[in-house]
Amino acid sequence: MATLSEAYTETPLHLQHIIPIDFDSVEEVPQSHSWPQSDDESPRRMFNLDGDHFSIPAIDLDSPDAIEMAGHACKIMGIFQVTNHGIPSSLLREIESQAWRFFTLPARAKVKALRSPSGATGYGVARIAPFFNKFMWHEGFTMMGSPLEHAREVWPHGYRKFCEVMEDYQDKMKALSERLLAMILKYLGISEHDVDWPRLRSNACTALQLNSYPRCPDPGQAMGLAPHTDTLLLTILHQNHSAHGLQVHREGRGWVPVFPMNGALVVNVGDMLHIMSNAMFPSVVHRVIPSENTHRLTVGYFYGPPTDFHVGPIHGLTQTSGQEDAARFRSITVKDYVQMKAKNLDKALSMIRIR
Repeated sequence: MATLSEAYTETPLHLQHIIPIDFDSVEEVPQSHSWPQSDDESPRRMFNLDGDHFSIPAIDLDSPDAIEMAGHACKIMGIFQVTNHGIPSSLLREIESQAWRFFTLPARAKVKALRSPSGATGYGVARIAPFFNKFMWHEGFTMMGSPLEHAREVWPHGYRKFCEVMEDYQDKMKALSERLLAMILKYLGISEHDVDWPRLRSNACTALQLNSYPRCPDPGQAMGLAPHTDTLLLTILHQNHSAHGLQVHREGRGWVPVFPMNGALVVNVGDMLHIMSNAMFPSVVHRVIPSENTHRLTVGYFYGPPTDFHVGPIHGLTQTSGQEDAARFRSITVKDYVQMKAKNLDKALSMIRIR
């Protein structure tokens, strides 16, 4: 069975879409990174209608109402924050520390971990970069399993701690993802048999992404991460409570900020959960804006089914004969959808939509 990393080999990138600029060497936003924007689309503008603050639901996973609250949040917004999630605060601090350790290296050291043109792991710009005519104020380090190969290039004699922390974090995130997905399926009234739960758990596709958004001389010109949806089932994001930049798009409100909560993790619905829920759960469109004063780091974990798993509307959600319950997407393997999105980005969902 192909791995998630291998699913990307058929969509190689050019080096100009892999190597980030040396952010420490620029004093102004270069033309290559300057995004022309209307007033309404300025990366710095945050909509705040009627003087109220838009807030993302915060769910205590130890609450007896957690399942209902998580399912409702998926249905209404496609995004929520969780507390009492079981990830030790010491591990969150440790992964931040190791991310800082990498991203504060000189550019010549970071490129030793550079992603290959046909690869999916290592250091580089966001993989969505080729779909936009401007570059983003962002650099990342992607891992799918152990980062040993890349870390050893950067720190020939000091890679062990970095690898241990990343592997520990991935193990705990996988367990949390399984817990959240089980809650969401229970909310939908779906049995584990309906989604082949044992195989999904044993061969899940996962990825860990360290994100760096350096200080920007003019955030009004730049884009930290361009608007997109995530590909897999769920994304779990750790963002330091001292800095914000994540925004989600809400109908009737425009772009609204997701303010960090100390100790909380952000969870959002990806395309595959949108498909499996038969469009009941929106795959949330989000972006990131940079800051003039703060170098922001985040850690994203992506969780999805095995690459040969067929993703389609869950039978239990489409088994009645009413028109409203008809399947809205055709079934597709995870590998094929990953490759379709790697080539088409925001058009991928429409390419498998039935109506």
